Amino acid sequence: MTDFTLVDPKGWKYDLHSVYSAYIGYFQVHNIPWFERTWGHLFTSFEDFLAFSWPVITVTDAYTGRAHIVTRLNSIGAFLKMIKTRFGETLPQAPNILQVTPFETTTRHLRNISDYATYRKLYSTLPAAVLAAQRTRVRAGEPKAIKELWAKREKTFLALGFVWSERNEKSCLEFGYAAVRCGHMDASGHWPPIPDTNYRKGHYVVEEYADKVINKHPPNQPWQFGETQLAPKAKLPQIIQAVISSLSSPDSDTSSSTIVLIGHGTHTQLARLEEMKIKVPHNALMIDIANFEKSLYATGDRGVMPDPKNEGLSRAPGSTLSLENLLRSFQHTHQPLTSNKNSSSNGSRSSRTPSTPPHPHTHPHPGTQQQLPQCTLANAGNEAFMSLFALQMLLDPTGTRVPSIKKGKLGNQGQRMHVLSAANMNTMNVMNNGMNVPMGMGIGMPGFPMGGMGMPGMPMPGLSPMPMPMYGMPGMSPMMPGVPGLPMAAANGGTVPSSPYLGPANAISKTANDIGNGDMGERGRPLRSPSVYNLGSEFGQMQLSMMTRAQSSGPTLSANAPQSGGGGGIPGYYANRKDVASGIGKRASILDMEKTRRRSSSYGALLR
Repeated sequence: MTDFTLVDPKGWKYDLHSVYSAYIGYFQVHNIPWFERTWGHLFTSFEDFLAFSWPVITVTDAYTGRAHIVTRLNSIGAFLKMIKTRFGETLPQAPNILQVTPFETTTRHLRNISDYATYRKLYSTLPAAVLAAQRTRVRAGEPKAIKELWAKREKTFLALGFVWSERNEKSCLEFGYAAVRCGHMDASGHWPPIPDTNYRKGHYVVEEYADKVINKHPPNQPWQFGETQLAPKAKLPQIIQAVISSLSSPDSDTSSSTIVLIGHGTHTQLARLEEMKIKVPHNALMIDIANFEKSLYATGDRGVMPDPKNEGLSRAPGSTLSLENLLRSFQHTHQPLTSNKNSSSNGSRSSRTPSTPPHPHTHPHPGTQQQLPQCTLANAGNEAFMSLFALQMLLDPTGTRVPSIKKGKLGNQGQRMHVLSAANMNTMNVMNNGMNVPMGMGIGMPGFPMGGMGMPGMPMPGLSPMPMPMYGMPGMSPMMPGVPGLPMAAANGGTVPSSPYLGPANAISKTANDIGNGDMGERGRPLRSPSVYNLGSEFGQMQLSMMTRAQSSGPTLSANAPQSGGGGGIPGYYANRKDVASGIGKRASILDMEKTRRRSSSYGALLR
């Protein structure tokens, strides 16, 4: 075991134990009494067979991944030549010797085995050889090795994402991860994993760099799959180490860890983890999604694909897709290079029209187009989550469900801003087209809390409700500016007319003739037109020159004067003291007329 040299593994493909087993089978098939021959003692046991002193190396099969102790064909020939020379009998070569194709291409250690104890020691190193070959095969993106990992449902696949500062490459701004524990899910009876509910995910932003250090190429983006957490810079390595330790098994020289690191360009991530002094199990497997997808495309498993840079050309065989282009490729319909034998059994799925996107929680057919969430990858959490999703799509394209974007704090804020914009547009439509839709904003409404100035459902801090009665109309309910005589109420974060005669805001408007004909509402009340009522014309028919406040001490607004900046919704300007005095004298007649108007069933009665 101490004296060994390095040899090229090419040509070393005959399993040593299989040589002995093949000759025992050959003697049995051809009825050769080997135990009566002079050379029979060489086949009494495998230990006696090893006494010839066989030169061997350890390799793994490129197809099965199993490790073997192999020898060369000329060594078998030397063994047969020894029997002929010493015992004068010729033995043919056994026809059923196991032959392997070495996966290793580098030089291997040559050892000479002449006893069973030496063979047993060398045999104990085969699991380590399997682990070394498996790590190399998985990192190279070999489809068979990676598919076997997924099919066993034992591993935990972990995707890590980092965002580093453009000004200082050693400063980590964000960290995100996404993991799926296949062994735990298989034991619980849940398979395949659902990204929305079965992915363990997280996103951290370094507290010292939050809102201070922002990248520009590309700019930082929010996390779209949950709530972002703040973490101190000194605690970030501890958080990452805890995530890895919670998902990995103990180190071993003979078996792989339960954790499988995945990413798009894993070699850069490993270097970053070493700089942060984060320990990764040395027996952990690592999958580079770019290499895996490239191998799948080279073998024809992904069908014919267009060039991402030039849609008119086909993709080159050895090209590598970025993560963004890889995710975009899932939305295209790829024609497989081979015909699908199970197309008849999936007829119901293939009959889906292209215009109808599949439900996010259904299993799409490989030939259909999928609508992926609009996710920005310039975020550590988004990259980690979508990397894990991309791997699952490559392994199980028909059983993987499309994830949905969840709104975090920033997402909810954006949603509120969207509602606010819609409310502003709603208000403009009301002012231009009349009261046909609910108001979305209540800025400056008399008698309505000033909280209506902000977002719907969000009161403005530091502003208290300010009741403002209708100028010049004592005893009346507060009314909306621009729609005189119509009380307002708050609903759904906005304001709507509170009159009991008005139906829903989106109801069909009734004309004046329909109202006059006695149309009834839901509760037996006569329907009223939801159009804007012009209170100014009513005052004109009454021949009123002005209106006063509810209190005699307040200033008045003229009915025909231009609008003042501090007005309560009625056009006019402050009148002089003589007009105020004359207005006070007419207050009683105005109150009588107002009581008469409020007792009428419709505004049309006053107009007539």
